[in-house]
Amino acid sequence: MSTALPPSDQLLYRPEEAAVVLRFGRSTVYELMAAGVLKYVKQGRSRRIRRSDLEAYVNNLEPMPN
Repeated sequence: MSTALPPSDQLLYRPEEAAVVLRFGRSTVYELMAAGVLKYVKQGRSRRIRRSDLEAYVNNLEPMPN
């Protein structure tokens, strides 16, 4: 498996690519999608995550208190 990051100008990410960008496990991304925490679009059987939805997810994360 490659650890190279997808291009930053990419508009849609496969869940596996989103996991690399977020530095999460693939199953964690699928769990976030299933829980409705991470939005995605579906075309046929394919699920893709918009770059803007990845950014929104990260921006909504609460930092841990010191």
